[in-house]
Amino acid sequence: MENNDLVHVNVVGNLIKVICHTEKQQQRVIDMMTKPGNCTFEGYEVWEEDTVILTFKLLEFEDLKPTKN
Repeated sequence: MENNDLVHVNVVGNLIKVICHTEKQQQRVIDMMTKPGNCTFEGYEVWEEDTVILTFKLLEFEDLKPTKN
Protein backbone atom coordinates (compact mmCIF):
# COMPACT_ATOMS: atom_id res chain seq x y z
CA MET A 1 0.00 0.00 0.00
CA GLU A 2 1.35 3.42 -0.94
CA ASN A 3 1.09 6.51 1.24
CA ASN A 4 -1.38 7.95 -1.27
CA ASP A 5 -3.77 5.06 -0.58
CA LEU A 6 -4.35 6.27 2.98
CA VAL A 7 -7.19 8.62 3.90
CA HIS A 8 -7.57 10.55 7.14
CA VAL A 9 -10.93 10.68 8.91
CA ASN A 10 -12.28 13.13 11.49
CA VAL A 11 -15.69 12.77 13.15
CA VAL A 12 -17.45 15.60 14.98
CA GLY A 13 -21.03 14.89 16.04
CA ASN A 14 -22.88 13.71 12.95
CA LEU A 15 -20.33 15.10 10.46
CA ILE A 16 -17.60 12.91 9.01
CA LYS A 17 -14.68 14.59 7.23
CA VAL A 18 -12.36 12.53 5.02
CA ILE A 19 -9.10 13.84 3.56
CA CYS A 20 -8.40 12.32 0.12
CA HIS A 21 -5.24 12.74 -1.94
CA THR A 22 -6.42 11.62 -5.39
CA GLU A 23 -9.56 11.86 -7.51
CA LYS A 24 -9.79 8.05 -7.56
CA GLN A 25 -9.79 8.04 -3.74
CA GLN A 26 -12.50 10.69 -3.65
CA GLN A 27 -14.85 8.67 -5.84
CA ARG A 28 -14.22 5.47 -3.89
CA VAL A 29 -14.87 7.17 -0.53
CA ILE A 30 -18.06 8.85 -1.81
CA ASP A 31 -19.35 5.51 -3.13
CA MET A 32 -18.50 3.65 0.09
CA MET A 33 -20.06 6.29 2.35
CA THR A 34 -23.29 6.97 0.44
CA LYS A 35 -24.32 3.63 -1.09
CA PRO A 36 -25.37 1.94 2.16
CA GLY A 37 -27.76 4.89 2.68
CA ASN A 38 -26.42 5.88 6.10
CA CYS A 39 -24.74 9.13 4.99
CA THR A 40 -25.26 11.98 2.57
CA PHE A 41 -22.49 13.79 0.74
CA GLU A 42 -22.51 17.37 2.03
CA GLY A 43 -19.67 18.82 -0.05
CA TYR A 44 -15.95 19.23 -0.47
CA GLU A 45 -13.18 21.73 0.18
CA VAL A 46 -9.91 21.92 -1.75
CA TRP A 47 -7.09 21.91 0.74
CA GLU A 48 -3.63 21.62 -0.88
CA GLU A 49 -3.15 21.04 -4.63
CA ASP A 50 -4.90 17.68 -5.24
CA THR A 51 -5.86 17.11 -1.60
CA VAL A 52 -9.59 17.48 -0.88
CA ILE A 53 -11.65 17.31 2.32
CA LEU A 54 -14.97 15.52 1.75
CA THR A 55 -17.80 16.09 4.25
CA PHE A 56 -20.58 13.58 4.93
CA LYS A 57 -23.56 13.82 7.24
CA LEU A 58 -24.72 10.78 9.18
CA LEU A 59 -28.48 10.48 8.69
CA GLU A 60 -29.50 8.59 11.84
CA PHE A 61 -27.67 10.23 14.70
CA GLU A 62 -28.83 10.21 18.28
CA ASP A 63 -27.58 13.15 20.31
CA LEU A 64 -24.83 12.17 22.66
CA LYS A 65 -25.88 12.52 26.25
CA PRO A 66 -23.40 13.18 29.03
CA THR A 67 -22.67 10.22 31.25
CA LYS A 68 -24.10 10.40 34.76
CA ASN A 69 -21.71 10.34 37.68
